[in-house]
Amino acid sequence: MQIINEGITAPIGFKAADAQAGIKYQGRTDMAMVYSEADCTCAGTFTTNVVKAAPVIWDRDVVVKGGSARAIVVNSGIANACTGRDGYEICEKTADATAKALNIKPEQVCIGSTGVIGMQINIDKIVGGVEKLATSLTDGYDASERAAKAIMTTDTVHKMTAAEIELSGKKVTIGAMTKGSGMIHPNMCTMLCYITTDAAISSEMLQKALSASIVDSYNMISVDGDTSTNDTCFIMANGLAGNEMITEDCDDFKTFCEALDAINKDLAKRMAADGEGASHLFEVIVNGAKSKDEAVVLSKSVVGSSLCKAAIYGKDANCGRFMCALGYSGVDFDPDKVDIFFESKAGSILVVSQGAAPLFDEDVALKILSEEAVTVRCEMNAGNSSATAWGCDLTYDYVKINADYRS
Repeated sequence: MQIINEGITAPIGFKAADAQAGIKYQGRTDMAMVYSEADCTCAGTFTTNVVKAAPVIWDRDVVVKGGSARAIVVNSGIANACTGRDGYEICEKTADATAKALNIKPEQVCIGSTGVIGMQINIDKIVGGVEKLATSLTDGYDASERAAKAIMTTDTVHKMTAAEIELSGKKVTIGAMTKGSGMIHPNMCTMLCYITTDAAISSEMLQKALSASIVDSYNMISVDGDTSTNDTCFIMANGLAGNEMITEDCDDFKTFCEALDAINKDLAKRMAADGEGASHLFEVIVNGAKSKDEAVVLSKSVVGSSLCKAAIYGKDANCGRFMCALGYSGVDFDPDKVDIFFESKAGSILVVSQGAAPLFDEDVALKILSEEAVTVRCEMNAGNSSATAWGCDLTYDYVKINADYRS
């Protein structure tokens, strides 16, 4: 597998475009389209929030009923959530306009929205945006980058990547773009993610790969404890690479899954690092847990703790907060066996030894915690299972951004 500096249009047969539709933002692009020249198998995972945005309901039906897709249309600025029947009609009209512009079926259109919840979208602006997008589709790095930028809301950087692998002697490419900065919390998914591939793979195996991949990637990040109404991860595979069709577990399927995992983990970490107002990527590694499930719960408890996040922001080696977060996770463990280390590219320091705080050099700890990426490694010494979660620090700017989000 080779990670390449490309994005959503890297696989054969995929094009993308961006447009200024004026949905909410002014003076910037706010719509993106991804299009495949051939029919695609597709798969998706969606928010566990009971309150689901209209595009989530639409996309879930695309996956469940058809398993075929050709295009993705995404707008930023307004989430089309908590909008009732009118919101779903927006999806229907968006799909109809896209189908007409691209000469495909409405049920082959995936729709995404992100932004303010509870506002209605002006359908005329959406349709106008679709018409602009359909006439400006192209491939290449610039098209991928522009599409990734168009779906941003409070993100400070766009997020995209791609990877090349070999399946049955053919070069296969996977490309992806994500957006996510706030309303991010585990339990699938935690943002918008769109993935393309020219691999030949059945819808069933594509869904199996995606559902497994999000467990250790997007489901292991947390910025603020809020699971959005719009969380979607959607993948399309057009088969144009010409590999043998993957219809069951095999070596090619394993290789595909490994590449998909690498892409999703990379983008998950980028979203965590770009959390609203964040100044640090906050990684939590739990080793030596009794089971994988317990390791996951423990790591999520620490990475989601407001007090731990505040300590990371303050570069404060307040080791008791991290023990506390492990303790209220719901996992039964022996505190007297726990060791905790603070780590970064500046070094590593033991701050909890057998459940107690040893004497340690505060200046060394400060240096370690001053790096942009900080890891808290928790050694439970109770078993052989591990898990890693990603988040960010909690800063004053997070409150500022969300206090006046609508304005």
